[in-house]
Amino acid sequence: MSSPYYYKPAPAVGPDHPVLTADLCIYNANAAGVAAAIQARRDGLSVLLLNPGWHVGGLSSGGLGFTDFGNKAAVGGIALEFYQRMGIHYGVEAEWRFEPHVAEKILTDWLTEVGVTVHHGYYLESAVVANGRITELTFTHGARIRAAQFIDASYEGDLLAAAGAKFTVGREGNARYGETLNGAIVHPKHQFNHPVDPYVIPGDPSSGLLPGIEPGQPEIGAGDHRVQAYNFRICMTQREDIRVPFPQPANYDRSRYELLARYIKTGWDQMFWKFDPIRGLKTDTNNHGAVSSDFIGENYAWPEADHAEREKIFQAHVNYVQGLWWFYCTDPAVPADVQSKINTWGLPSDEFADTGHWPHQLYVREARRLVGAFVMTEQHCLSKTLVEDVIGLAAYTMDSHNCRRFVDEHGLVRNEGDVQVHLPKPYGISYRTLVPQHGEVTNLLVPVCLSASHIAYGSIRMEPVFMVLAQAAATAAALALKQKVSVQDVSYAELRTRLEAGKQILVWDDTKPHGNGNDGSPIGR
Repeated sequence: MSSPYYYKPAPAVGPDHPVLTADLCIYNANAAGVAAAIQARRDGLSVLLLNPGWHVGGLSSGGLGFTDFGNKAAVGGIALEFYQRMGIHYGVEAEWRFEPHVAEKILTDWLTEVGVTVHHGYYLESAVVANGRITELTFTHGARIRAAQFIDASYEGDLLAAAGAKFTVGREGNARYGETLNGAIVHPKHQFNHPVDPYVIPGDPSSGLLPGIEPGQPEIGAGDHRVQAYNFRICMTQREDIRVPFPQPANYDRSRYELLARYIKTGWDQMFWKFDPIRGLKTDTNNHGAVSSDFIGENYAWPEADHAEREKIFQAHVNYVQGLWWFYCTDPAVPADVQSKINTWGLPSDEFADTGHWPHQLYVREARRLVGAFVMTEQHCLSKTLVEDVIGLAAYTMDSHNCRRFVDEHGLVRNEGDVQVHLPKPYGISYRTLVPQHGEVTNLLVPVCLSASHIAYGSIRMEPVFMVLAQAAATAAALALKQKVSVQDVSYAELRTRLEAGKQILVWDDTKPHGNGNDGSPIGR
């Protein structure tokens, strides 16, 4: 059985290999990259869609089938078309709870329909920038491409960094943008609700801390380098006809789960709370509680790591999350009734066939963030400050997963970083969040790692919103070519007209309900 992987470049090519060219190069064939490609073709552009991986769809085909949408009525354009195409497949008007392989097929077929070929195994190595414009990209297997316009749709912001655009990683302090929910924060959700000892030998600090726990206490509200935790959104099933038992990871380390064993011993019993149902009698199983599938504190290097180092971090996450379910299935610390129930679950044999039925996409919740011509903040999410150059709406709660574990003043383990704050209504996102600052690169748009503070990004960072922003980015790229201007100088009036023609929703109708199901509550995080 094949294993999950991050880094698997295309076969090496020599310096005389033909250089591919197009009007627009899009880096990453996740759902945002696909949306950008579709819009670009509708605008008559030639497109190079380059994918650092071998699957189309990113998270949308990588396990995240229980869509985080905040408010369905805020989703328009190509994003809504995607969920409507999903609905056609399942025989309903629109479907937001879908199987991973169905998402990949729909997106792949759609690209074929519009005439876009995906170039798989293209992992970015470097960019050539001349007179403020990206002119050429080189990839680790030796291929080179040239284009007039570029869209970085990656979850990591690799292209924006290679092009020299300003970016940040981690959390700003609250003082940076006058916020209240940024920086270090200790929240009661996904927290240890019962006392748990952090030391290898309980009660003995000299024995050292259990894995994943940091010494020292956080300075509340202070910024730092820490990144909210990653995990895998695991597709599970109880269907006997397709159920594959959970695998034992290659490097199972029981000490990684001692904290969970101690927490279970206190009476915690919410291990089944995030088995969110999707089509096909399957789940999108996510993190829940103080100790779960989030590999807290082990992803800090990911955003700026090279591809080889990311492969190591990826495999560490595979090992940890597979180990979590192996622990539940086999460890005597797990109550017998819980263990019996867990063992009725497994991985579906009709998903992720080339990666051992394990998701191909690590849930990179946040990595680099552009520091662009405009920065979205908490005030915009709360509709206290409005933007004028709206290109789409976001509606999800201001959300962050935990960023670290520490020992509190009572000598007990605590989590830090979780935030869940609901919004009064959907809000507009500025076009300027997609473009670098004036004086930087002039032919790059960034719809995924866009310009937002950590806590504002926590609201924006949902797959439907990324698709909305990617459609806007492709529309702007076409306009920049037509108007012969930099992406910073695209006419917003003309951009807005085109976005409205593309059925994007740019103004929230206050007569509509502000929430409709997955409205930012933690059911889809």
